[in-house]
Amino acid sequence: MPQITEQWQKCLLLISKQISGADYEKWFAPVVALEYNDGNLLLQMPSNYYIEHIEQNFIHELAKAIYTVFGKNTQLRYKIAIADESTSMTSKKQPGDEQLKKRRYVNPYQTQDDIPPIDPQLNGSYSFNSFVEGTGNKLARMAGLAIAKKPGQTAYNPLFIYGHSGCGKTHLANAIGLQAKANFPNMRVLYLTTNTFMTQYTTATRENTRDDFLGFYQTIDLLILDDVHDLAGKTATQNTFFHIFNHLHQLGKQLILTCDRPPMEIQGLEERLLTRFNWGLLAEIQQPDFELRKSILKWRIERDGMEVTDDVVDFIAENVTDNIRDLEGVLVSMMAHSAITDAPIDIELAKQVVGRITKIQPRVISVEHVLDCVCNNFHIEREEVRTTSRKRDVCQARQIAMYLAKRLTNSSVTEIGRTIGNRDHATVLHACKVVDDLMAVDKNYKQTVTLLEKQIKKK
Repeated sequence: MPQITEQWQKCLLLISKQISGADYEKWFAPVVALEYNDGNLLLQMPSNYYIEHIEQNFIHELAKAIYTVFGKNTQLRYKIAIADESTSMTSKKQPGDEQLKKRRYVNPYQTQDDIPPIDPQLNGSYSFNSFVEGTGNKLARMAGLAIAKKPGQTAYNPLFIYGHSGCGKTHLANAIGLQAKANFPNMRVLYLTTNTFMTQYTTATRENTRDDFLGFYQTIDLLILDDVHDLAGKTATQNTFFHIFNHLHQLGKQLILTCDRPPMEIQGLEERLLTRFNWGLLAEIQQPDFELRKSILKWRIERDGMEVTDDVVDFIAENVTDNIRDLEGVLVSMMAHSAITDAPIDIELAKQVVGRITKIQPRVISVEHVLDCVCNNFHIEREEVRTTSRKRDVCQARQIAMYLAKRLTNSSVTEIGRTIGNRDHATVLHACKVVDDLMAVDKNYKQTVTLLEKQIKKK
């Protein structure tokens, strides 16, 4: 057995007596001593992450063992094996030096002072000011604001944002980056898509510059990776990103990932990456509901100085439901059409433009739906309305349900009566007359019925 191997085995024996068996097997068993020349001990480490972890948690045990076997003046050098490629760390430090524990393995080829500034690749229009809050994105937005104030110092690291295409994931991720950059101008922030990351990795591999590629990403303070599901099935790229993730996370740098699904549903991704995606906060951005769609439209209309009536806004919000991009696309198309043809932005133009994006389906409202909405409003069980109860609130709910069912559904009065408590058609007609009369004399009553009608149409 060569002398260096024997000496390193003695070191490992000393270390194994000072730490737990599990820690020894995980952190020291993979370490290999390559050579010892002129007081310099060269150790091969699996990754930068191992160096950081060992120096932060086991530096005293390592130093004691090395000094005992190799001598007090021994200096460490590292050779880091990443994805079957090696990078020599040529800087020399004594293992007992306090500066060793504070060292940041930013780039194997340059010091921190040598690192040039980078373009964060952020979209300036995707700010928090233009990100309209709703019930489906509130959690993700609040987490994003917290991260922008203290990148890497919250429990939301990584922040994993997921949701369907067009729901605002990229917008929010960019907003966090922009705000963080505004708060910390010298912070190295970088946004990129996973496809761009994979292309860069492929180029680095082909041109034999993978060390530079890794070194660059190790300098980032806030990394935003969009569409991380595209890593699925790309084993080599996953392995490289795994090491970058570990390095940045270990140093308290912030990671933000976006995806079209939660981690557990991503097929073809290594378990060790999936585990790390779950370390921080999983924040879903849901498809915008009717109220959020209206808010987004009104914000854009006000920003662009357009004049659009509420009925047009309601029509667009009711019929363009899949994503935010389509909503904004409709407004852009309507504005362009109006400017070119000098036509007003009205409901007819809205129907024409929306019809090119989605099939406008006439909404069919059922008696059951009307009854559910009315009962929810009055906090009454549906079955109670269907009884013969003459309680005032029950009777009022029953009459309003019949009135709105006649106005909003295609059902006959006989069908309405049968659905709402097995009444005859005369009872339904009487209920409609009572409601009409009360609306004519009682403003509060009319407001209640009118609001209910709007709610039923929206849902």
